[in-house]
Amino acid sequence: MVSGYWTRFWVVSFLAMVVLAVYLGVFTTVAFHPSPVYAEGEATSAEAEEGQASTEEAAPERKSMLVWLVEALGWPYVIVFGFLSFTLVALFVMNILAVRRENIIPSMLLQVFEEHLNNKRYQEAYELVKVDESFLGQVLAAGMAQLSGGYDAAVAAMQETGEEENMKMEHRLGYVALIGQISPMFGLLGTVHGMIIAFMKIAQATTTPKPSELAQGIGMALVTTLVGLILAIPAIVYYQIVRNRINRLVNEVGIISGELMKRFATVGAAKKA
Repeated sequence: MVSGYWTRFWVVSFLAMVVLAVYLGVFTTVAFHPSPVYAEGEATSAEAEEGQASTEEAAPERKSMLVWLVEALGWPYVIVFGFLSFTLVALFVMNILAVRRENIIPSMLLQVFEEHLNNKRYQEAYELVKVDESFLGQVLAAGMAQLSGGYDAAVAAMQETGEEENMKMEHRLGYVALIGQISPMFGLLGTVHGMIIAFMKIAQATTTPKPSELAQGIGMALVTTLVGLILAIPAIVYYQIVRNRINRLVNEVGIISGELMKRFATVGAAKKA
């Protein structure tokens, strides 16, 4: 079951990489067309004629937004943020699929199990939940397996299994919170790194450095901070929403399983009598 989970995780990660790559390739092809701006009345007609002759040579290189972002980030931060982005998208999809109601409380399982209990087909009911991998199925299977020891033992087994299943879901969701916490840290690291590069240009220059020479460090400082926040904000919001949903569904599993197993409440008392 664990290997199947990781197989699904890497498949979703690969699909997330493909989707993000297509998105970046399609929607970041907008080219920058920077042009020099002159103050009104600053250039004379002679300067304008001379500047017109050298416009082709002085025109800055045209770059797409994707190329500019990669150059501003630098390859180390591109790799780090790329890995965090792909992992975050994969975790989004995996957690959405995991917290669906039908995966935690299957309506068909609940209906058939209750029919078996009503018809006193207890062995069939146990076999049904034993092979089911849902949250509710695991909890009911644990309780049915311990009925021979009495109702109290069955309730204790259901509580223990419920805590284990809840912990599994929270651990999977915890990776989303981890990305939400470390993404701004990498952005802050890039900010400090970029400012150090800019100040090194100033310190090593014998004259006043050109703005273009400082653009690399300043661009890294700003873009890494932006990308870190872009990753962190959705991750934190998603974590809180899904965590609340998990808590609500876990409480519902406890109520449903308790109601179903109440009909065995006299098992322990009858055994003692």
